[in-house]
Amino acid sequence: MNEFRVLAPTAILGYGFPEASFIEGMKRKPHAIAVDAGSTDPGPYYLGAGKSFTDRAGVKRDMEYMIKAGIEHNIPVIIGSAGGSGADSHLAWNVEIVQEIAREQGLDFKLGVINAQIDKQDVLKHHNDGSLKKMHSSPLPTKAQITGSSNIVAQMGTEPFIKALDMGAQVIVAGRAYDPAVFACVAIRNGFDTGLAMHMGKILECATIAAVPGSGSDCMLGTLGQDSFVVEPLSSARKCTTLSVAAHTLYEKSDPTKLPGPGGTLDLSQCVFEQASENSVRVSNTKFIPDPDNGYHIKLEGATLKGYRTVSIASAADPIFTHNIEDIAAAVKERVKSNFADLNNADYFLDFKIYGKNGVSLFHDQNTNAGQQKNSQGLQAPAEIAIVIEAVASSQETANTICSFARSSLLHFGYDGRKSTAGNLAFPFSPSDFEAGEVYEFSVYCLMPSPDPCQYFPVTVAQVNG
Repeated sequence: MNEFRVLAPTAILGYGFPEASFIEGMKRKPHAIAVDAGSTDPGPYYLGAGKSFTDRAGVKRDMEYMIKAGIEHNIPVIIGSAGGSGADSHLAWNVEIVQEIAREQGLDFKLGVINAQIDKQDVLKHHNDGSLKKMHSSPLPTKAQITGSSNIVAQMGTEPFIKALDMGAQVIVAGRAYDPAVFACVAIRNGFDTGLAMHMGKILECATIAAVPGSGSDCMLGTLGQDSFVVEPLSSARKCTTLSVAAHTLYEKSDPTKLPGPGGTLDLSQCVFEQASENSVRVSNTKFIPDPDNGYHIKLEGATLKGYRTVSIASAADPIFTHNIEDIAAAVKERVKSNFADLNNADYFLDFKIYGKNGVSLFHDQNTNAGQQKNSQGLQAPAEIAIVIEAVASSQETANTICSFARSSLLHFGYDGRKSTAGNLAFPFSPSDFEAGEVYEFSVYCLMPSPDPCQYFPVTVAQVNG
């Protein structure tokens, strides 16, 4: 086999893709269809709560196309980081959809399932013997953080996928996975270069986000050769350029020339990006440097419940109010603290997120904000701001109370120069306060040794009959 083709339908399973692009991709006769289904980008809630951040109907729609095409053309279909975060509950949710599709479409195939949830006792054992390793600036987890985590998952490499393929799996649904491994595993199993396969997987994991114009909802094809690979979008409305592909190679990396992952590191220092055609790019000279013997590590991710959140959204346009909002918010916080003196400060968290004035970036010059105007006192102020009041507490009832009191205090707070008596805020919704439910935070983010790459990722393969 001189080349290996992988079809990546979408950036994340459930984000969708045009049918025409998928059909165009199947015309290229891919050897595998692969998709990444998850990310930590949406934050710790979904891992901690065991829920998917993608919609079930959207996930089912995408998988129907993929599985039907894979079975028809006898090529593997591979899904990594199932359900968004890849814990056992996410995996079961995704497997249920696969089985539903098989029943409705009358499809028969071997389904491989790979778990990625890690037993807390295994993590504690490595914590106790000092073998956990830090990830960049993240501190090592404490015993309390490990035991208090709702779910802990690990990112698998290519090896568990290859094991499932060797066991005859035609469709693979895996828990948390290293994103490039999902796309590289079949090619590596077929003898292609690990470095090039993993780099191609790095591009394909986000599909046409690496194209111009970028999109997370369109198809990309990767063609791996003996000494290079080519990536191309499957819509005539997009193209890959050397700049777009090189830029995406830098995506989510702390080092521009090195990309560490399970079992080794991609050396990108000698990469060459060439325009292969008007809409495709060829990449060469990527090298894979294996970790030393017994140096194989897997990345752990864990989340723990911290409390419950209530939010209220409001806006304000009085330039005196908007100019002094930081001082007003601080005064309201003090009023809440005084009113609920029986509550320890550690029992709740109150914050005011000011959009239109430092809501996104804290690093710009406040006096150069777009849309500012001078108030009657000659002070620069935003023309309008939005305020998100956030209260987090150990119970939903307490969060509701803190948010309600903070909102009413801010609404009627008296400040110098205030002329209004009706209130300081405009509320777009009634009711004005929303229960946002459980709040989670990342509690485990580190490396754990795993000399056997499949040790913590059990593989099962079973026949599914439609």
